[in-house]
Amino acid sequence: QVQLVESGGGLVQAGGSLRLSCAASGSIFSINFMGWYRQAPGNERRELVAIFTKGGNSNLADSVKGRFTISSDNAKNTVYLQMNSLKPEDTAVYYCNAQIQTLVHGPQYSYWGQGTQVAVAS
Repeated sequence: QVQLVESGGGLVQAGGSLRLSCAASGSIFSINFMGWYRQAPGNERRELVAIFTKGGNSNLADSVKGRFTISSDNAKNTVYLQMNSLKPEDTAVYYCNAQIQTLVHGPQYSYWGQGTQVAVAS
């Protein structure tokens, strides 16, 4: 069984910073990518924020480029999202997502964390 555990959310003032962490645990053979989505209040769809692949490539949404960075600690199966210069519009529930293969020749599945709340006050 695979679990994604998120941490680091909270309430900050505009211009502040937060660092989110997502640790994957369980029977993991390989992780193709780990990333972050967010769902803002009133939105029905989760927005892709950042993705980090096992090849070391990353992708950031235009709305967060220059402010957010994504990184990983492969030994810990953990991905981080450093969020700087936070804006009220960054307020959302942030979800960790990972595509994980649990068996050597098995399929890949998408796993989701429970979400962590980020609130940015004006």
